[in-house]
Parts: sequence; structure tokens; C-alpha cells
Amino acid sequence: MSAPGRAGRPEGDRATRRVILDDLRVQAPIGMLDHERRAAQPLTIRAEFETDASRPVDDADIGTVLDYRLLRAALLEEATRAHTDLLETLADRSLDRILRDFPGVLGVKIRICKPQAFDDCTVCVEQSRRR
Repeated sequence: MSAPGRAGRPEGDRATRRVILDDLRVQAPIGMLDHERRAAQPLTIRAEFETDASRPVDDADIGTVLDYRLLRAALLEEATRAHTDLLETLADRSLDRILRDFPGVLGVKIRICKPQAFDDCTVCVEQSRRR
């Protein structure tokens, strides 16, 4: 059954838009090993934000879309505001922050990587959450 105003689209099948921040680089106080506690480490972050695309976009009004400048700032602040032992904790904290501070985000997926964790590979944690 189609919802009113959305002919041909099943009820609950909402039009969505995805905003992606890719390869966001930050020096963050993270890690539980002694050498990790002494100095910030590089992290890379990929974040995908799902929004409602059924609302009209006004090209002259950034308030009609998800402002990715604010998303970027929130991710950077979470990564740098306090020492964090685990990538998983930072991912959880970041997901909480995005869903709390950005009501227009329907779902978010965050991938946080430590490129210097090992000499032969990058370690990443990826988590997602929906409203």
C-alpha cells in the first residue's frame, strides 16, 4: 500500500539521502598502551549519515539540508576532547553525539581507523545505529 503523496512507494519506504565524510584525519589521544598514552595518534574517520530526502531542498538555505560542517566539527571534537582507550568507545560516543545533536540524521555509520596500530595493516572499527 502506498502512503499518501508517495504514489508507487510502499509505506515506510522513505526517500533518503546519504551524506558521507570520508578520510577525515585527526590526531587523537587514543590507546591503552603506554606509548599510546604519551602522544596523540593519527586516526581516519569515515562517517555516513542517512537523512530524509523527501523534504524539498532550498539551494539558498543550508537549513534545508544536513550541514556537514557541523557534522565534521562534532566528530573532531569527540575524537579529541579526552583520552579514550578503545576505538569501540570512541565509535559509541560519536554515534551517541550525532544522534543526540542532529535530529535530521535517521541513521549513521562510523568507521574509525588507526593506521599506525601495526606496521603491516590498519585497524578499523565500524559501527552503525539508527533512530
